[in-house]
Amino acid sequence: MPEAKPAAKKAPAGKDAAAKPAPKEAPPQEAPAAPSTEAPPEDQSPTAEEPTGVFLKKPDSVSVENGKDTVIVAKLNGKELPAKPAVKWFKGKWLELGSKSGARFSFKESHDAASNVYTVELHITKVVLGDRGDYRIEVKAKDFCDSCAFNIDVESPRQDSAGQSLESFKRSSEAKSDTAGELDFSGLLKKRQVVEEEKKKKKDDDDLGIPPEIWELLKGAKKSEYERIAFQYGITDLRGMLKRLKKAKVEVKKSAAFTKKLDPAYQVDKGNKIKLVVEISNPDLPLKWFKNGQEIKPSSKYVFENVGKKRILTINKCTLADDAAYEVVVKDEKCFTELFVKEPPVLIVTPLEDQQVFVGDRVEMAVEVSEEGAQVMWLKDGVELTREDSFKARYRLKKDGKRHILIYTEVAMEDKGHYKVMTNGDQCEAELIVEEKQLEVLQDIADLTVKASEQAVFKCEVSDEKVTGKWYKNGVEVRPSKRITISHTGRIHKLVIDDVRPEDEGDYTFVPDGYALSLSAKLNFLEIKVEYVPKQEPPKIHLDCSGQTSENSVVVVAGNKLRLDVSITGEPRPVATWMKEDEVFTGTEGRVRIEQRGDISSFVIESAERGDEGRYTIKVTNPAGEDVASILLKVVDVPDPPEAVRVTSVGEDWAVLVWEPPKYDGGRPVTGYLLERKKKGSQRWMKLNFEVFTETTYESTNMIEGILYEMRVFAVNAIGVSQPSMNTKPFMPIAPTSEPQHLTVEDVTDTTATLKWRPPEKIGAGGIDGYLIEYCVEGSDEWIPANTEPVERCGFTVKNLPTGAKITFRVVGVNIAGRSQPATLAQPVTIREIVEQPKIRLPRHLRQTYVRKVGEHLNLVIPFQGKPRPQVVWTKGGAPIDTAHVHVRTSDFDTVFFVRQAARSDSGEYELTVQIENMKDTATVRIRVVEKAGPPENVMVKEVWGTNALVEWQPPRDDGNSEITGYLVQKADKKTMEWFTVYERNRHTSCTVSDLIMGNEYYFRVYSENICGLSDLPGVSKNTARIVKTGMTLKLPEYKEHDFRTPPKFLTPLFDRVVVAGYAAALNCAVRGHPKPKVVWMKNKMEIREDPKFLMTNHQGVLTLNIRRPSPFDSGTYSCRAVNELGEALAECKLEVRVPQ
Repeated sequence: MPEAKPAAKKAPAGKDAAAKPAPKEAPPQEAPAAPSTEAPPEDQSPTAEEPTGVFLKKPDSVSVENGKDTVIVAKLNGKELPAKPAVKWFKGKWLELGSKSGARFSFKESHDAASNVYTVELHITKVVLGDRGDYRIEVKAKDFCDSCAFNIDVESPRQDSAGQSLESFKRSSEAKSDTAGELDFSGLLKKRQVVEEEKKKKKDDDDLGIPPEIWELLKGAKKSEYERIAFQYGITDLRGMLKRLKKAKVEVKKSAAFTKKLDPAYQVDKGNKIKLVVEISNPDLPLKWFKNGQEIKPSSKYVFENVGKKRILTINKCTLADDAAYEVVVKDEKCFTELFVKEPPVLIVTPLEDQQVFVGDRVEMAVEVSEEGAQVMWLKDGVELTREDSFKARYRLKKDGKRHILIYTEVAMEDKGHYKVMTNGDQCEAELIVEEKQLEVLQDIADLTVKASEQAVFKCEVSDEKVTGKWYKNGVEVRPSKRITISHTGRIHKLVIDDVRPEDEGDYTFVPDGYALSLSAKLNFLEIKVEYVPKQEPPKIHLDCSGQTSENSVVVVAGNKLRLDVSITGEPRPVATWMKEDEVFTGTEGRVRIEQRGDISSFVIESAERGDEGRYTIKVTNPAGEDVASILLKVVDVPDPPEAVRVTSVGEDWAVLVWEPPKYDGGRPVTGYLLERKKKGSQRWMKLNFEVFTETTYESTNMIEGILYEMRVFAVNAIGVSQPSMNTKPFMPIAPTSEPQHLTVEDVTDTTATLKWRPPEKIGAGGIDGYLIEYCVEGSDEWIPANTEPVERCGFTVKNLPTGAKITFRVVGVNIAGRSQPATLAQPVTIREIVEQPKIRLPRHLRQTYVRKVGEHLNLVIPFQGKPRPQVVWTKGGAPIDTAHVHVRTSDFDTVFFVRQAARSDSGEYELTVQIENMKDTATVRIRVVEKAGPPENVMVKEVWGTNALVEWQPPRDDGNSEITGYLVQKADKKTMEWFTVYERNRHTSCTVSDLIMGNEYYFRVYSENICGLSDLPGVSKNTARIVKTGMTLKLPEYKEHDFRTPPKFLTPLFDRVVVAGYAAALNCAVRGHPKPKVVWMKNKMEIREDPKFLMTNHQGVLTLNIRRPSPFDSGTYSCRAVNELGEALAECKLEVRVPQ
């Protein structure tokens, strides 16, 4: 508020006046000046306003001295808020004050429940000049949002002028007396000088309050260091600092590569996209983008664009990982910027809830936030809970999408307290109450009185099923044994003592674990004396076998424990003997053992095996007699694995699997089989059936052609599943190819037929090894193979066929999987020579005179057609050719005319005749053999005038059988006889040689030139040209340089074109201009850059754009722009790319 500033300024003066004897203590008392701005009641302030809305008291604008502390207070009306508010403090418009702002900023919140008023405070310690500026407080509660702005002004420390004078105007002596020493005027002058320097320094500070030395530090620092320097020196207005740095008058070297560089910094919200734009001077220069020193490659995340001279980097879906320093490199020049990714505030959707639990319970405290993967801070009583500490403590932090969970597996008393969850934009709090669980006794232990050999049972019941405990007898812990059994079922704990003896008498106690509680009872032994009268009774075996047959039989599953308890009676107690055939069992320990318990004899087998199967006999004897009984033991098991597992046939995606049933069915019938399959080299088996398969042949489908597989089989009976069988040999699903296509007859003779076809439409992973050709004579069903080995070519000539027969042909493809379906001719072919009129196919280059040099070879290949094989005759001038010099080779379809070394005599017209019976065709071939011409004749100097000489000559006698294309004229000074060329390719037989030197005498020589080059010898002038010195006056004509500059102009424009897709196309035009214009090709007004599909050439103004294998996508409007300093020209055309039907 405005009234706060005068209060802050007057406070130091008052304090100094009151503390004049001790001026050094005055500055610390100035600290309360800032808080005093909040002291006046609102109704006394001349600018006070009635509280409206959520703010009962708005934060005041204050003025604080540099280095002092200040507190900003605001009060919020809780009645206007739908929930607990979330308060944020901002500097400027966007810089949020939080944990990253430094330790100088702290925040405090309190709530008065009676008045429902929230008080929020912002504490700033040791205020610096960089804290000067506008601030804002923002309040959010669910859908409600409000804010209020205020200002903080920071002033340099001031001292009272009177105080300064008195402080400086002191004695120079160290004595305490005021009359001792002299006045120190130099000290006063120094003090004034310091004050003037401080004023000048403050004047140099800018609007941000940043001293000049920090500006110099920022100007010389890298952009990546700006944030660190700002936090180190207390600069909070980062955006203002960057703007000031951008406007600073720093000498910038003009960039040769960049016409427009990147901005110093960019900011983008998380999840949005941003474009970094730089403009370069030459669009042909290579450019690279870097992020934190690493080169960026094009992807869906990073998109590169070229628009004229602009180079654009688009970053899609920005994350916090994109918050980095970026760099553009063009040749040796670099351009830097920094990208700040602002993370949106994370709100709490489902807050924590208070919980009340007991010790040992599992506790889950969950909170749901608005963003998945957001950072969340857990605090317990103000202390942060971290994942590093969770390994030592009992809690665990878990993330599940937007839910964040704090888990205690077994909560303890020390885990109770207040838990808070904080995000960068919200927070919530809940209380965890932990209480001790009380154990309640539902049934106590009762005293027992038990007779000898009876059973004693102590039983108690408690309220908690999870509670364990220990039993004690006379203070000694009771351990389980053969007679003593300890059990815990639900809430009931039992101690059972069998065959009670006198020594079992005593006090028994049950003590629950973890509770100060004990339950006790007493066991009394009752001894009964009975007078014994010996009695004899023959032994008797009492069997109870659960078998459906008449004989005693027992069935046990292999691996299980078998216990045969046989009840025996008789007096005196009979002796039992167990036998299996002749083997007698006497051992009381081991896998097979005998146990005796009173009237029961037990035969025990641990982990029954197949070998244990058989008939067992028990024999009991006593003095009164004996008894015998037998028991048949059957051991059942899972079956053995199936045998002879093999793959009998395969197809494109299927295979047939066959196996034999297992030799041993485990004592139970095999109910079916389970099958599995895997790729060779893999460890992952895939089940092929979930219901048992009863057959021993299975067709496996849905396999990938060309992949090696393995299969195995399990046998199943009523007991379980057997071990897997041996894996099949690796096999590969492969199918034969489809039938060959387009089978046709290319040629037929009296004994042969030439067939041709195209490869099959579907070949598959097995490839194709070749083709087999078969034929069938009309009237027969037998197909005769024409070749034993497959042929790889898509053509074949079947020989030795009967003349006049009608034959049907077919072709099959062969690969590793076998033969394909045949491709058969629709109609039979009659084997008979077809008469075809002769026709010479004269090549294009032989339709005009064929020129060769002397010594080169002549090799003419001329194809022809005609059936049967025609007669070929070569003649020259109506006479047969010399076969000793000319070699002729003739085949069924062409003739070759060959001369190893051509001579002038080989020139002339040659006639080729191809004749079949009375039909013939002729062609004429003109051959000219040339060599170098002879020297010109009669070279003479006809006239000399001034520095000029007229030289004339006559053509050479021998022109080399070729037209003379020109003459080479040279001159030589008679003194040096060094020859210099005067004219090249002079068409006439005379020339005027100028610029001869006066006083010199010259010879001249002339070479003749034809298609073979210059003549070997020149014609030399018989006379000389003598240049006589005469008086001459050189008068230079006035010369005005001609301006050859012209703007670009297209001499030949671009024409609309229609091309066929897949065939190369070229767009041509011609342009003229000086200086040489710069040419740019465009498609649909977009410049064509380094695209390998396009090749641009410029040959002396003839411009060509070659398009490699165009597609319909390449259709459009193409334009060529030529630009120089005088103007520009544009030519356009439309290109249509059609797909052949």
